[in-house]
Amino acid sequence: MRLVFVLDCADPERLAEFWAPALGYRAAPPSPPYVSLDDPRGEGPQWLLQRVPEPKTVKNRMHPDLRVADMDAELARVTGLGATVVRGPFSDDGWLTTVMADPEGNEFCLIVPPEGTAP
Repeated sequence: MRLVFVLDCADPERLAEFWAPALGYRAAPPSPPYVSLDDPRGEGPQWLLQRVPEPKTVKNRMHPDLRVADMDAELARVTGLGATVVRGPFSDDGWLTTVMADPEGNEFCLIVPPEGTAP
């Protein structure tokens, strides 16, 4: 079995310009209606950005958490790529968390685990 994440979006090519560098992945040439993002180390799951006609209208039921070592540096990096802050940063039982949105409004979180917690 192989885990693959599929993210519905209006413009997969444009969203690949955000998610590929945000994840440290590489985008493959588009294969409509998809753009594939792959971990160059072969460790992370494949992401497929899928063009769909309907816009996002409600909060995601599932979202990615990006565990990071430095919240300020990662906030600067992903906002520089086009993300926006939805809420935070705030502490959730010692987990420093910022809820973000990608350029199409899909939510994700930046999370700094408590010291001594495995990343």
